Amino acid sequence: MSFQAPISISDVVSRIRERRLLLPAIQREFVWGAKKVEWLFDSLLQGYPIGSFLFWEVRDDASKKEPYYEFLHEFRERYRTHNPEFNAKGHFDFDVVLDGQQRLTALYIGLTGTYAYKRPRVWWEDTERALPTRRLYLNVEGPAPEDDEEAGRIYQFKFLTDDEYLEEQAKWFRIDRILNLVEAYEVNEMLAQDYQQNKFASRALSRLHSVVHLDRVINYYSVKKADMEGALNVFVRVNSGGEPLSLSDMLMSTAIANWKTRDARKEIYGLVEQIQAKGFFIDKDLILKACLYLYNSDIRYKVSNFKAASVKPFEDNWDAIRASILAVFELVRNFGYNQTSLTSKNALLPIIYWVHHNNLSKGIASQVSLRPEREIILRWLHTVLLKGVFGSAADTILAAIRRAFVGDDFKAPYIKPDIDRFPAEPIATVIRAQGKDPQVTEEFIDALLSTQYEEKQAFTILALLSPTLDYRNGNFHKDHLHPASAFRKKQILAAGVADGDRAFYQDTSNWNSILNLSHLDGNENKAKQDKALLDWASAEAKQQKVTMTKFCNDHLLPSDSSTLEFARFPDFVSARRKILGQRLRELLSA
Repeated sequence: MSFQAPISISDVVSRIRERRLLLPAIQREFVWGAKKVEWLFDSLLQGYPIGSFLFWEVRDDASKKEPYYEFLHEFRERYRTHNPEFNAKGHFDFDVVLDGQQRLTALYIGLTGTYAYKRPRVWWEDTERALPTRRLYLNVEGPAPEDDEEAGRIYQFKFLTDDEYLEEQAKWFRIDRILNLVEAYEVNEMLAQDYQQNKFASRALSRLHSVVHLDRVINYYSVKKADMEGALNVFVRVNSGGEPLSLSDMLMSTAIANWKTRDARKEIYGLVEQIQAKGFFIDKDLILKACLYLYNSDIRYKVSNFKAASVKPFEDNWDAIRASILAVFELVRNFGYNQTSLTSKNALLPIIYWVHHNNLSKGIASQVSLRPEREIILRWLHTVLLKGVFGSAADTILAAIRRAFVGDDFKAPYIKPDIDRFPAEPIATVIRAQGKDPQVTEEFIDALLSTQYEEKQAFTILALLSPTLDYRNGNFHKDHLHPASAFRKKQILAAGVADGDRAFYQDTSNWNSILNLSHLDGNENKAKQDKALLDWASAEAKQQKVTMTKFCNDHLLPSDSSTLEFARFPDFVSARRKILGQRLRELLSA
């Protein structure tokens, strides 16, 4: 390893564009936020060093057969984060970045590309409305504003949309323009023409030109004699600068380097994208944990668990692993869960284990013969999510749960032959032994019943109470039984509620909680809308040709229909607390 003559930023950008500088499979993805990129450029203009880099010289044909990747050019949060793959076979000699990818990608995006991140209070979707494309600009009107967020900054760099730029064109300079202004004469001509009266702009842009084209700020070491295994050792030893690597990043790198017949990076990130397409945002960590859970006696993130011998079963069984993971996410989506309501993705690992080692991936989500299996899994999942079983010490509880499948001796065939259904009860016994099963006390039930409409757990509680709805096709709705509109101050007064009761009616812990919520099927909800509860229940009982008592029992409503009147809302809340409390105790204590 030797220290090389420093190069300029424009030089390193040229090398990236010409694919003379690539990324190895052991590198992770770009993780810098927009603010960090903006601060990097301010640091450069202020003359701060940005650290050294480590490149690996790839010169032989054998090394060129390894998987390599280009730098990210257009970043879109969550949706375009994967580096394009590059086939280096037959490519001329090039260097590979072992340390400094985050900083170089930030420079490359800032000077040549775009950065899209989500607007606040907008739902995640891959559109310009939610994630508008932004480019990096420099404020040439004056120094960065002096506030806590900008403390220490002199030059204000900012990612702007085209519309934001057009609102204040005179204030902003798009910095990718500086790459085309190579000669000092070209910069001086621009300054004389556009910024003759603006000393700050002239100084800032002159400084930007020097930093990009003249100053040699890219200091790097070069590894000259190393194959991929040697490069991995160097990578693990020195990759501690810039954005700190998590342990899972290191382990991912080790796993990638040790897969022999597949591109692990492409396979794992491809699976992440497939799951995200189903509406669940996960990262590689869950995939790696699933692999360990399926085939390794030790499920902890340790380097020894990702060496060649350990990862071979992951690679050998990858097609089945991928199918099982996808099938389970499809299953829980059919259960009605989404990214928000699925409060612990670790809870899926025992289900993935069962599906994978019983070869159920093709049928678990929809096959008629597996309906009893789905019902067991559904109730088990509702229960462990509500009890918060996976809230802490997840590895310990996961390892303990796996013993319900295999006993104490973890080895093939991975499922005890006497288990013919998902072992919900044996798992419950294990959880209790681990002290992770909270007692179903009055306080616990009260906490569940106090859950508000907007809270994540609301779906799980209501789905547990109404398990027979068509969750698979989304033909259900979470609805207020007494309409939410009825609890506005004006409506409460119009209803003639007594002065002493108004505070109770206006208390959201009463009308916006599980006590006044229910999952209804699509037709029932369409018929209900803002109807008074008693009017709707009477009409639906008649429509369904059942007695009012049966309708109320089926919907966990007080059997005394007069209790459904808005004037008796306090009695309704009291009665429903008893009904739902008793039902939840039965379901969660089983």
